[in-house]
Amino acid sequence: MSATTVRRAVERVTRICDEHDEARALRLAVLDEIGGAAPFDAYSWLLTDPETEVGCAPLADVPCLPELPRLIRLKYLTAVNRWTRLAVPVALLRDATADQRERSLVWREVLAGYGVNDVASAVFRDRFGCWGFLELWRIHSGPRFTDAEAEFLTGIAAPVTAALRRCQARTFDAVRSPPERTGPVVLVLSPQLDVTAETPETDQYLRTLVPPDDDRRPIPSAAYNVAAQLLAVEAEVDDHPPSARVHLSGGVWLTLRAARIGQAVATAEQDIAVTIEVSSPAERTAVFRRAFGMSDREAELLRHLAMGSDTRHIAQRMFLSEHTVQDHLKSIFAKCGTRNRRTLLARATGL
Repeated sequence: MSATTVRRAVERVTRICDEHDEARALRLAVLDEIGGAAPFDAYSWLLTDPETEVGCAPLADVPCLPELPRLIRLKYLTAVNRWTRLAVPVALLRDATADQRERSLVWREVLAGYGVNDVASAVFRDRFGCWGFLELWRIHSGPRFTDAEAEFLTGIAAPVTAALRRCQARTFDAVRSPPERTGPVVLVLSPQLDVTAETPETDQYLRTLVPPDDDRRPIPSAAYNVAAQLLAVEAEVDDHPPSARVHLSGGVWLTLRAARIGQAVATAEQDIAVTIEVSSPAERTAVFRRAFGMSDREAELLRHLAMGSDTRHIAQRMFLSEHTVQDHLKSIFAKCGTRNRRTLLARATGL
């Protein structure tokens, strides 16, 4: 790829990013364009909780879907080119390992068996959080990813990141009530991430929230991801909490958390419980303010609004004049496309 070819390909992706405000459609369109500039044989693209960086909402076409829990577990336990560790937007497996791909746990245990020759890893992160990560696989005797292809992927990182964040912001436009439940929704996973048990209400609740395509169990992918993150924390591969906030539809957000079951001192043999519950107003608001790119002062003001404070009390607590508070509010309204406090708070908190 020449410099001109790279530039034109980046421009095409940038236009695609400007045209889409739904994450799945955006990713599919961008992948189609990537395939022309940096061909690949398989891919996995996950959105992430912007704060914990735990994956959810996958879009994938890989040959090892039947052993997906194992792939996820090993991906989270692999330090090489882990999205949470990348200091640059894009990294290549063969470059990172100096062609000793066996240094990558997930390549050694899974990818090698499928003939994966090279992997390009991209992370989509800005100052407001991490919004997703993408892996592109080249299989069998295909050539390794080139520096020019890595340059192209690096060039699209910023516009794709901005578009992914905008897509997450759009999920707050509609607010509906989640389905009712009477008991806790808990999945129990083995250390290998096989589902071993669940509370009585879990299956019906999940079928309402995540309708399966067939008779398979309606297990949200984020459950595997938060459990795998717990394993990564225990292995000291990463220190982000094993939790993720996940958007479903109609403005409904869920929070998933993972923890070991059993004795006070957890062991690797103990099962993992994944709890699933509607995100609290505070949890929603934390994602909301990141998705709309609020400054720290704007985020603080939003928290005071959510607590029911009026302009005078907010000014006192933030050591600002009431006029300055109003200016911050105008900025927040402009970023969120709202005109009044009631609409702003309804979208942010879900109440």
